[in-house]
Amino acid sequence: MIEWMMPLAILLVLLLAGAWSTWLERRVLAWWQDRLGPNRVGPFGLLQVVADMIKIFTKEDWVPPFADRVVFILAPMILMSMMLLGFAIIPFAPGIQIVEFDNGLLFLLAISSLSVYSVMLAGFSSNSKYALLGALRTTAQMISYEVFMGLSLMGVVVLAGSFSLNDIVHAQSDRWFILCQPLGFLLFLVAGVAESHRAPFDLPEAETEIVAGFHTEYSSMKFGMFFIGEYLGVILISSLITTLYFGGWQGPWLPPLLWFILKTGFFVLFFILLRAAIPRPRYDQLMAYGWSVLLPLALLNLLLTAAWRLYPTLS
Repeated sequence: MIEWMMPLAILLVLLLAGAWSTWLERRVLAWWQDRLGPNRVGPFGLLQVVADMIKIFTKEDWVPPFADRVVFILAPMILMSMMLLGFAIIPFAPGIQIVEFDNGLLFLLAISSLSVYSVMLAGFSSNSKYALLGALRTTAQMISYEVFMGLSLMGVVVLAGSFSLNDIVHAQSDRWFILCQPLGFLLFLVAGVAESHRAPFDLPEAETEIVAGFHTEYSSMKFGMFFIGEYLGVILISSLITTLYFGGWQGPWLPPLLWFILKTGFFVLFFILLRAAIPRPRYDQLMAYGWSVLLPLALLNLLLTAAWRLYPTLS
């Protein structure tokens, strides 16, 4: 019974965290921009999320007559499923993990690659010019930045000697990898923002250019699945940053699970504040920056890490 309860409990907590991240973003951005934010429904506007969900559930679930109905419906399900699957191997604390296996990091990279299909299918099945442009932008952006993300993680793999997230966390018992992989961390952070297509890299959904990008034609619960899937992606990237570079659940005095939540929450707030602090670049600048700057730096980081690792054995 306990083995079945843990995955269900983690799933429920993640869905609630994804939903309430919308409230957190509104409150933090309001504070940053000297506004009030949601403050009418419930204490501190906490029930605004409930009101939003009621609105999403009760809106007309419209499928455009010119769309490919089956693919149009499946696309948001794929995105949300991939995001939730990514959390299956995250070690939240000792003993709090759905599944553990040796190639967990490769599994996460595969999951992030599969999520591209959701966006691509949504844009193509909508049979809309704006949705198609958004899908093409998202596909090119996510596939490109996955290259830099994977290369930036190789430094962590070299230091830990394993693709297992648990082994990576235990390898940081003496020092966190942020101390010996600062360049790899910065590369992964930038790639993570681009992968989750959050501001300032939200060009696939640029409202001033292509309405809402790949989900222009979506409404009701299907739009809600894209919306919550995006916030789950932010939480997943923040969890990975915590696990790979900041010791995971390790820390003094406090319970391990609380340490993991605090570290992850810090990076979720960082993602939110990026939206208010940095302007959106042009799309060609974003792609050129990735291939001209991030790729050489990722290869340099891997080369230096490998040399530092091998130097004691050669001397």
